[in-house]
Amino acid sequence: MKTSLTVQMEETLYYYCRENGDIVVEEVTMPDDQGIVDTLSCRLDAESQFEWRCYELKVSKADFRSKAKLSFVGHYNYFVLPEQLYVSVQDEIPAHIGVLVYHAYVSEDLGMPGYFTIARKPQRQALQVNEHQLLYRLIASQAREVGKAKKTARGLRVFGTEQIYKELKKRQPDYDLFGGGVNYYDRFIEDTQNQAIEAMKEELEATRAAYFELEQRYLEGK
Repeated sequence: MKTSLTVQMEETLYYYCRENGDIVVEEVTMPDDQGIVDTLSCRLDAESQFEWRCYELKVSKADFRSKAKLSFVGHYNYFVLPEQLYVSVQDEIPAHIGVLVYHAYVSEDLGMPGYFTIARKPQRQALQVNEHQLLYRLIASQAREVGKAKKTARGLRVFGTEQIYKELKKRQPDYDLFGGGVNYYDRFIEDTQNQAIEAMKEELEATRAAYFELEQRYLEGK
């Protein structure tokens, strides 16, 4: 599971890349068993050639020094690190790898979690994988995100009852059944009951109106 800091850095990086005119997507599986790049971006250079950038996000020393494969296969490759971590590991970063340092905003009203400073520019290298395969992986990952967005836009009706039940079970800690906070299960039941009561009120009013109309007709016919 991603930490809140990782999510903040990921969100900031997405918009950072977009502001630079890049096509960008997270968690792209590389061809040739080159692992999964945290964030991949692509742009056209002055000669209308693809220019690929790979970003690896790290939030702790253990994360930075893990044995997980680093997918630095692009023309330009970066570590994305919080400032404190960068200070601790800067001497361990290869000279050809760039570094974006993340700074969180104090205020939450700025529309973004934070911003980046460029601690080190990357050196260009030859692309380490087949470009056609890389482009296909980018498109496939974009299609995956579009699929998620479409499901979100269509709401719960695209999910089966069993899927919804499993998701509710995973979120059980959020229900706060005994902690005195918001109990979402009780809130759901209360909302459902209130909707039923309102529907019954409307039906009762309609029945009364129909009865009154029939009574008036009966009296007029006497």
